[in-house]
Amino acid sequence: MRRAEREAAVRAVMERGGAPVPPELYAEAVLRGDRLLRRRRLARRALWLLTCAAVLAFTVWAANARPWAEPPPRTTPPVTGW
Repeated sequence: MRRAEREAAVRAVMERGGAPVPPELYAEAVLRGDRLLRRRRLARRALWLLTCAAVLAFTVWAANARPWAEPPPRTTPPVTGW
């Protein structure tokens, strides 16, 4: 079936009507939707918290390690002119 044919078939089924939806099904769907939204909100907040913690940890590390600075020399320069 092409997309247009599928859309036409779905519209025909929807216009025909059919069996009424049981009232308890509506209540269950609302509860399930609320639960799903709460889980998504919690996951989003947890990811933001994790991102902020990672940024803070990187900032503290960069302030202490100073990766942009040249490392100190490992050996002393040769002594001349004594």
